[in-house]
Amino acid sequence: MREVAVVSFAQSPCVPADREHDMAEIVLPVIRQALDACGLTRDDIDFFASGSHDFYEGRTFSYIESLDAVGAWPPISESHVEMDAAWAFAEAWAWLQLGEGKTALVYGIGRSSLAADLDQILPAQLDPYLLAPLRPHRDALAGLQAAALVDAGLTSERQLAEIVSRRRTVSTDELLAAPYVASPLRAHDVAPPGDAAAVIVLAAGDTARRLTDRPAWVRGLDHRIETHYPGVRDLTRSASTSMAAARAAELAGFSAADVDVAELHTEYSYQEPLLVAALGLKNARVNPSGGPLAGRPATATGLIRIGEAARRIMDGTAERALAHATNGPALQHNLVCLLAGEPR
Repeated sequence: MREVAVVSFAQSPCVPADREHDMAEIVLPVIRQALDACGLTRDDIDFFASGSHDFYEGRTFSYIESLDAVGAWPPISESHVEMDAAWAFAEAWAWLQLGEGKTALVYGIGRSSLAADLDQILPAQLDPYLLAPLRPHRDALAGLQAAALVDAGLTSERQLAEIVSRRRTVSTDELLAAPYVASPLRAHDVAPPGDAAAVIVLAAGDTARRLTDRPAWVRGLDHRIETHYPGVRDLTRSASTSMAAARAAELAGFSAADVDVAELHTEYSYQEPLLVAALGLKNARVNPSGGPLAGRPATATGLIRIGEAARRIMDGTAERALAHATNGPALQHNLVCLLAGEPR
């Protein structure tokens, strides 16, 4: 395996809506910040990768607007994925593994506010024959999975409120008094959508060591998917997360049980205990950044988890870290990335 590391990470604040700027204007300052931090220019980047969700904007090839921020002329090597930019990160990592270049830049621009009605947009991810025509509201399937966990005794409404209480200055009892949005979920159990951009710069081998004093080496990465029909899945567990974690551990030489920090893509509070169990986390600090419950920019949330985990390696507060990203309803598709600092 070729050594590949995160050498820089930058993100913009997640705001409820940014209607004053287009995609290029949102991401350009973040690209500049990420490149300046490692002393590179756009001309030094060998490969660009991004994430996008066309159905949020109601048009095809919506990502093209963002190319104004990376400079498409002279011609660049570029790709994008129609999902969270964490999967663009996986593509860039694989591209560098092939020896095609030394540097890559990955970006995601979350613009959840563009959808006039998310309840009409998100069912586009569902099985088009049986589920999509039913148009379940955005939190309905999550409520079913949360209810399955509570019914199985794997969590409780109080435990979910405690997860939220740790990240907000609100008491558990006050949270439990709030009305349901999809039983057993309340509004505070749901990550609020927002607009933000995130950028990660990757570099290989000695290039990474030259660009930063403490690279966050990507030691293992894998992603797995389950059927998009939740009725045939065991909603009390996440098999794809466990499989991705096992394969990433094989590549890394250490497992989730050995990490100091875990950044989990938890769009709902109930997903934290479910993912902790699926990953086999032991003593890791979970979502010290605040996690998605503080803000969920579509297409950028998973990439931010990787960036936040890498940040802990680069600033020396962790030796090993795990980042998790998800896409699709009820934890359908999951990615696990294991990072570590230089061996001592």
